[in-house]
Amino acid sequence: MQQDNEPLNPGDEAPPDAPGVGEDICRACHGTGKVEGKQCTVCGGTGKVLQGIGGG
Repeated sequence: MQQDNEPLNPGDEAPPDAPGVGEDICRACHGTGKVEGKQCTVCGGTGKVLQGIGGG
């Protein structure tokens, strides 16, 4: 389980341990972690964002 004090990246919708959340590739950097040679500000350079998973 993740620590509650772990900072979220701007593109994250919820903490990693929240129910109904999964990883997705960052749309801003396409999973590379960089935009125009600089660290992606959406994913914080990880290339991944946390998004809510839709339910029925």
